[in-house]
Formats: sequence, C-alpha cells, structure tokens
Amino acid sequence: MAAAANVDQQQRKINRRGHQEIIFEGHQKLSDLKTKARGLDNKYLFNENIPRYPQPEFCVSLLKHDTDRDGLRGICKDKGFKSPSNSPLVWWSLAVGQNEITAAATSPMMTNLTDELVQVRADDLKKFATSPAFLESSRLGAYRFTFPLEKVLQAYSKQFCDGEEPIMGAYRTYLYKQEVMYVVLVHRPCDKELFLDHDQLTDTPNPVCAYKDGRIIWRAQAMCDRHKWTLKNSGDQLMEAVRARPAELYVWDNVSIALHVGDQLLTFDDNDLCNSLKFCSKGYPFIGKTFDEPKACEALVKELWPSCPALQESAEVEEAAQSLENLNVGAANA
Repeated sequence: MAAAANVDQQQRKINRRGHQEIIFEGHQKLSDLKTKARGLDNKYLFNENIPRYPQPEFCVSLLKHDTDRDGLRGICKDKGFKSPSNSPLVWWSLAVGQNEITAAATSPMMTNLTDELVQVRADDLKKFATSPAFLESSRLGAYRFTFPLEKVLQAYSKQFCDGEEPIMGAYRTYLYKQEVMYVVLVHRPCDKELFLDHDQLTDTPNPVCAYKDGRIIWRAQAMCDRHKWTLKNSGDQLMEAVRARPAELYVWDNVSIALHVGDQLLTFDDNDLCNSLKFCSKGYPFIGKTFDEPKACEALVKELWPSCPALQESAEVEEAAQSLENLNVGAANA
C-alpha cells in the first residue's frame, strides 16, 4: 500500500487528448522516476531486460510546433501562437535531426548500464534514434512550424519581458504509457515568485536539460522506440551496434519547451510564419484529431497566405511507414 501511495502523491489527470499523464515536479531522471513511480503498473518503464544502448548529449538550436488545419487557421488569424485550451502555456518541441545526431557522435557518451564513457560512430548512433523524438513525421498534425530557439526567445523577451532575458526552468516530468516528456518552462522574470520550486537550467554534467549559447543541451536517456540494437565492444572505448535478440520495448524520452503566455499571444509576422512552415508525413501512433494530405495542405496554405511559397515536405513518407511497422510489431510482442 505504501508503494502505491508514492504514486498517488503525484498529479494524475486525463489530458485534452484523452490520455492519462502522471506529472512529477522537476526533471526526474529515469532511475529516479522508477523510484518515485514505484507501484505504478507500467511494463515499459520497469522493463529490466533492456539491452545496452547509448545515452548521448544533443545540442539543439531549433524548435518545432506541429498542428492541424484548425490550429493553422487560428495561427494565421492571430498571427501567432496561443494555448488551445485553458492552459497558460504554448508548447514547442526540440527539433532533433540527422545533423544533431551526427554531432552528438563526436563526443564520448554514457550508456544505460554504466557511467563509463564510450565512443559510438554516427552511423551506429542513428540506428538507436528511432523514437518519435527523432523522426521528421508528426503525430499531431500535418503542419509544422520550425523556428530557431533564439528567435523564439527573442520574440518572447520583446513581447513579454520588456526586453529582459526570460527565465528557463526545469519545470516538470510527464509520464505516459511509453513516453517520458521533460518540460522546460520559459517565463517572465517578474513571475519568478510563481515558480520558486523549479530549478533554473544550468550547464552541469548532471541535469537532463541545460541551456548554453543559444542551444538546449539534452542528455537523452532512452532514444529508442523499440530496442532492436545493442552496443558491443569494438576495441578501446569504441562500441558498435549489433542486432538485439529479442527486441525489447521500453520508454522513450523527449523535451518540450512551454512558454508561459497567460491568455496572450506570441506573435510573428507573416513572412516568418510562411518561411518556417512545412508539411509533415503522418507519424504513429497518431494522437491528433485530423491529418491533411499534401494537396489539401497546399490548398489551405494558399487560402490563408496567398503569397506563401510552395509548401515543402518536412518528412519522408517511409519514416512514418517504418514507425507504423515498429508499432505493429511491438504491439504483437507486448
């Protein structure tokens, strides 16, 4: 009974998409999360048969905001972003692509089994980057805005902070069925009394997230959607990826940026919105409401922004198909 009470002390709720989320204050590493969530029935988080995998450090300078056609109409009408619900937060995610993965491979990294630093080649590291956090596809909608992190922070500073630097804090950890989401909160300096319980981001070896030189530094702890590979010693500190038998399902983590805007808007001009907009292929499992095909995307964008250049596709369709295949195989083995 005491173990179950440990979970009940955390905040549980059903979000607006109908999914249960368990909320922990601050950024809880997976090892700490397992202790705090003791008694929770989650076969992914507590799977002890996970093969050895890398835990690299990613330096990310781009943010993405995915939405559907209703969201796109609202963004066009308002010339910016606001919360679609009663929340005071506008949500963005880290845009982690192939360049960030390649860059992460240039530095030694830890693995899930030991604190020993190892080296993993970029081609091998990419084999582990299979969770939705690394895919170009979208699980929320067909439209994606991608902005430099610094541009978003500068807009927030100008519109909400009277030109002062906003404060970035380690806000919360959200636990879903198979996903762990770390939330970085961006808020005004004058609101710091509201968030005294949350540590500011600092660049030390320990935090899950840090901020330095216009980049979020994310120390990923679980990058696979389905663990089909494991690390094997290949001489000195070098390790290579080899097939894991059998493949295992585990949680995967990611980072979201939540900007505290209250009931206001974070605005951008039409050129910024058009130039940052692309079409995404459909990601799985899809948790949004609607998803437009490319022709419908082109038509809607031309209706909303007649002078907007032809919409580019942000994702390869086969990535979504591969994600769906992984999901189906994983469900069969669950």
